[in-house]
Amino acid sequence: MVYEAIPRTVRIILLGESGVGKTSLILSLVTEEFTDHVPPKAEEITIPADVTPEQVPTNIVDICLTEQTIEQVAEEIEKAHVICIVFSVDKQDTLDKITSYWLPFVREHCPEDYRKPVILVGNKIDLIDYSIIDNIWDIAEEYPEVDRCIECSAKTLTNVSEMFYNAQKAVLHPIHPIYSIEEQELSERCKKALSRIFKVCDLDGDGLLDDYEISIFQKKCFDTPLQLQVLDEVKSVIAQNIAGGIENECITMKGFIFLHCLFIQRGRNETTWTVLRKFGYDESLELTQTYLYPNIKVPAGCSSELSYKGQQFLTQVFEKYDRDKDGMLNPTELKNVFSCCPRVPWHNLRYTVPTNEKGYLTLQGWMCRWTLMALMDLQSTSAYLAYLGYNFLENDTQKSAFHITRDKKVDLAKKQSSRNVYQCHIIGPRACGKTSICRSFLGIAHKRLKAHTHERSDGSGSDSSCISTVLVYGQEKYLVLREISISRVSDPLRPHEVNCDVACLVYDAAASRSFEYIARIYIKYFAESHIPVLIVGTKGDALVTRQEYILQPEVFCSKYQLLAPQLLNIRENKHDVFIKLATMAAFPQFQAAWILFSKHRHLKHFASFAGENSSWWKAGIGVAAATIMGLVLIRILNLNRQ
Repeated sequence: MVYEAIPRTVRIILLGESGVGKTSLILSLVTEEFTDHVPPKAEEITIPADVTPEQVPTNIVDICLTEQTIEQVAEEIEKAHVICIVFSVDKQDTLDKITSYWLPFVREHCPEDYRKPVILVGNKIDLIDYSIIDNIWDIAEEYPEVDRCIECSAKTLTNVSEMFYNAQKAVLHPIHPIYSIEEQELSERCKKALSRIFKVCDLDGDGLLDDYEISIFQKKCFDTPLQLQVLDEVKSVIAQNIAGGIENECITMKGFIFLHCLFIQRGRNETTWTVLRKFGYDESLELTQTYLYPNIKVPAGCSSELSYKGQQFLTQVFEKYDRDKDGMLNPTELKNVFSCCPRVPWHNLRYTVPTNEKGYLTLQGWMCRWTLMALMDLQSTSAYLAYLGYNFLENDTQKSAFHITRDKKVDLAKKQSSRNVYQCHIIGPRACGKTSICRSFLGIAHKRLKAHTHERSDGSGSDSSCISTVLVYGQEKYLVLREISISRVSDPLRPHEVNCDVACLVYDAAASRSFEYIARIYIKYFAESHIPVLIVGTKGDALVTRQEYILQPEVFCSKYQLLAPQLLNIRENKHDVFIKLATMAAFPQFQAAWILFSKHRHLKHFASFAGENSSWWKAGIGVAAATIMGLVLIRILNLNRQ
């Protein structure tokens, strides 16, 4: 069944046989007194929001078959949000007409997937001294749309306001999505939603809600603290009614779900609905689109990163589910993390982020994977943060979990980037060692590289990405390596394969035709661009081979004013090349800065330009000299002023 969204105005219609008291009920509600002289039909009335318990404007419509046609009545049923069928408790024929005429008539004009709640109202209880509620429940079992049954009296005003209030509640806090009247228990969807809510509120992940966790839950859901005496009474009720509902003076998930079942059975649907809506659920018990996907815009040239608040939340989630406190998430723990999500979003983490020898996710790897997800798929990241309870625990939307970087054009103009995440495209012909470079970046030992060189982290086939951290002048940065394979020299690269923060063009130093691929790629796509480029030649035990190209790699780099080609032996598993790539991304188009601000241990690498008389090396020395002269001049001026 599909459930409609909560309306801003509740429309109630009253059906029933003539003389059962429909009009009298409306007039008694409005005037708060009974009159013997009533018109055949009351005019439609509107009750302002400020005088209703739910603070929602309510329209009440009286239906009279002697005053309206069948077509008009059918039209009113279609417009109504809730239908009250009134009968007289002292006249059995008016009760019989509910099943023989009125309920079938209502069903005829309400599609099966959009059944509207029905309230059965037994009026004139002042004329009898017994209850007929038990007789009505048989009707409710046959017609699931019957929300509840109420006895009242327009003459004595007994339960009149309660009747209309319950009609409101049937619309605003419907019972059928959350409770099965036939089975007398919560619906499966409701149980699933409450299970997720329990896990989010279980801050320490021990499977129990202690007094502190219950207090936070109560305050955030109902904006009022829960008195200890009341909490003790709640625990007592749970303990008396369900085995395993209380453990170590804490509420278990079983007890939590039972408590909400009890609320509904006692007519307090609004309590459960308040909780569900606080956690983002709609009337079909699905998380709303606005809850999962708040409007976060990433302008062209900008990128999305985790904010400090987002990183802090994810660190807390990691620590919560690391039950053995070994600083890693094993497969069972990782599965538990996403037990409140539709599915586990990641697979083959060993070849995407840093892990231990067994492939277990470390905190570094955990943060790396979320960082990669935030960069590549902001919407999915936002949704998974919502599933994990970010909105509730941080009391904010997921917008605060992200930082949108400034336009890349600004970075280029300033020759310095403020980003914390950089994308590096590893481009080269097949089998030149791109995958080995990526695995080396993750610290995978060479003996395991050969076995897994052709495995892809995401199963996508041609491209794959991995991410880890590097230090750039003492600051931790995330570097994303994405493999881009070239089958033939003539194969074009698509814009998204070219656009990155730094490009690493890889060739096999032992294959004589390998360099030609990347030389042509550089000339075609990067020679006129602002993207920093580093050329890397991979080598194993084989000797470096002369390249069959018009220019050798060293001469080529000299001609295009690039850093000298870096020869990389994967067996050595050195990370200098990755630091170099991250530094180039952090300071685009400012090669002098790569020298000037480098730490001493990196200086010799950055000084390795093609040709001893490199203009960039001179520029670096020039910038350093200018800086020193400037400092001296400022000091002299300050002394003169004194």
